[in-house]
Amino acid sequence: MPLDVTNPDETPLHPIRGFETPDASLLGVVISHPHQDHYGLAYRLPGQTLFLIGKAAQSILAAADLFTAGGTTFENVLYLEDQKPITLGSFTIVPFLVDHSGYDAYAVLVEADGKRLFYSGDLRAHGRKGALFEKLVRQPPERVDVLLMEGTTIGRNDQVFPTEAALEERFVELFQETTGMPLVWCSGQNIDRLVTVMRACIKTGRQFIIDMYTAHVLRATGNERLPQAGWDHIKVFLPNAQRRQIIRRGEFDVANSYRPWRIFPEQLAQAAATSVMLFRPSMINDIEKASCLTGSRLIYSLWSGYLKDPKTRPFLEWLRRHGIPLSECHTSGHAALQDLVRLRHAFPNAPVVPIHTINADRFEELFGNVQRQNDGEWWTV
Repeated sequence: MPLDVTNPDETPLHPIRGFETPDASLLGVVISHPHQDHYGLAYRLPGQTLFLIGKAAQSILAAADLFTAGGTTFENVLYLEDQKPITLGSFTIVPFLVDHSGYDAYAVLVEADGKRLFYSGDLRAHGRKGALFEKLVRQPPERVDVLLMEGTTIGRNDQVFPTEAALEERFVELFQETTGMPLVWCSGQNIDRLVTVMRACIKTGRQFIIDMYTAHVLRATGNERLPQAGWDHIKVFLPNAQRRQIIRRGEFDVANSYRPWRIFPEQLAQAAATSVMLFRPSMINDIEKASCLTGSRLIYSLWSGYLKDPKTRPFLEWLRRHGIPLSECHTSGHAALQDLVRLRHAFPNAPVVPIHTINADRFEELFGNVQRQNDGEWWTV
């Protein structure tokens, strides 16, 4: 789903047989990771469509489906697992787990008729799973005929991005400088960032207050090594918007399952000076009523471009009215240029096809041996 879509129901699907109506030639659809620009229109495909997606990724989207319009559930699934081949007809698909801000993300090797295509998916080298990128460039698949490579960050001044470990230290500094409660605005599905914030909380002796949607996403990963409701110093807050969703869907068992670790609005003011709260603008009314904003700070941990969006202006004005300073503390979910160069060098004999970029015209200059292909057009490998 394009990032600028306002009405997904009216967004044209690519003209692929099996997308509008069932067709036996469509063997399956790969969902590389749980970000909407990679799965957001999947709900419009025929119900019997086979989806290939990571098990944790599917669980995250199902958990999100209770709380947000961005969640979804797939009925017919084959799970992607790191370097475990899947055969569909004449195709062999080998997933490669990668480092990305989306959890359970994969690159994919596809082989058929003696040809091998490698799709990078969305990936980076500076997250908490950066070792996966290093392994990929050190031991890439052999005999690859085409490299489909993302280039999201090309054109963003080609800067070097801080690691999650570096962000952790910056969060520690910001928490120490804040007399009240730091409000961290980041994605509830950016698991690496949640780990980073949790570690900074531990270092500064603060408890981490997460909303119930985020708690449910973390539970859905099935990874007990990640922050979870039930850990010491983690509390779960239920904003009114999420409460209404639970009531509307009748999912009272979900809310009750987090009750032992809940923190309620009337407790926030007293806990503010020793807490960090995961926050988004939809929670403004909740925290205003809780009178917990004295000495607070907004720590913005998303792409800085969103701050320039006119839709963000009312929120920035709200910060100004309340005298809440804004500090940015973020790193990209995508590979920096120097890491894309390393990835390209790992496949020296394969022509590279630009994907996931608005600067495909720079690929030839940066990487060499480029084949530009247009959306919706077929070509022969």
